[in-house]
Amino acid sequence: MWTVIYIAPNENVASKIKDQLTAEGFLVKIRESQVSKQFEILVPKGELREIQEVLATILS
Repeated sequence: MWTVIYIAPNENVASKIKDQLTAEGFLVKIRESQVSKQFEILVPKGELREIQEVLATILS
């Protein structure tokens, strides 16, 4: 099951985050938000904790 881990303000930011997480070996999907023109970054629920740690590093 996939879960949203981050909502990016645009497609470029979403792609950069996806590329960095993929380089770390994680499965990542991007989809356009239904509500706005933002992009949701989705990851497997089972890897959520590990990915949150890596994402925190990416965003800082």
